Amino acid sequence: MQRSLAVAIMVGIICAVVGSYLMVQRLALLGDAISHSVLPGLAIAFLLGVNIFVGAFIAGVVSTVLIGWIPRRSPIKEDAAMGIVFSAFFALGITLITTIQKDNKIDLNHFLFGNILGVIPSEVRDTAIIAVLVLLAVALLYKELLFYSFDPLGARASGLPTSWLNSGLMVLIALTVVASMKVVGVVLVLSLLIAPGATAYLLVPRLHQMMGLGAGVGVLASVSGLYLSYYFNVPSGPAIVLVVSALFAVAFLLGPRYGVLTTPGTPRSGSPWQRLLGLWR
Repeated sequence: MQRSLAVAIMVGIICAVVGSYLMVQRLALLGDAISHSVLPGLAIAFLLGVNIFVGAFIAGVVSTVLIGWIPRRSPIKEDAAMGIVFSAFFALGITLITTIQKDNKIDLNHFLFGNILGVIPSEVRDTAIIAVLVLLAVALLYKELLFYSFDPLGARASGLPTSWLNSGLMVLIALTVVASMKVVGVVLVLSLLIAPGATAYLLVPRLHQMMGLGAGVGVLASVSGLYLSYYFNVPSGPAIVLVVSALFAVAFLLGPRYGVLTTPGTPRSGSPWQRLLGLWR
């Protein structure tokens, strides 16, 4: 339980920090594409007997390279490239995992939906290393990534290496997805990447505030979901996602800045209950 709590806290923080950049750049689908694309990497790493984190990271980086390469060499747009690449990688990963499980009495399905209660000391160490690398990179490149996220053309005109910044951000996303595999699994990792940042986006105006509050939301959701999973004997990944989704719903409905039921400028003025009923008309 102590190991699970440590991993939950670390993953909750880095998912919110990296996910904030996905939010402001409107790249949520990219996080989903990378998260699905790591499956064949971890399956191949398992077959070769090497660290599955390394295999998953390499697969995630390869998928981002393909997503960027296809639109440059064809009329295919980026969103279509994401759909093609992540579905192909995900299908390959499922096929490999199914084949492995036929020949080995081992369950790899926890990588799909998460099993935070089953983390081992080496996985805690690997997650801690990834968390330090991600947070250190964000701290060192915060101003550059901030400029690039909100004004990529201006960042390029000012001389910033935007292609390197974009590649670095893709690497950070891949690392975060790899760290989150044991917590919520590759199927649900998008929620932990986006929902904490989206919740904070409804409550605070600045990116650094969004990261800080989002990290708090991510940690609260991860720890709460962990305890719900433990005491009610439900899957850990879905429990964490349900908690973070509930926190977003509260901010969406009751937030002081954009709350549907609390903002004075909300259409169909009246009592909160009248506004709620008005949403269904």
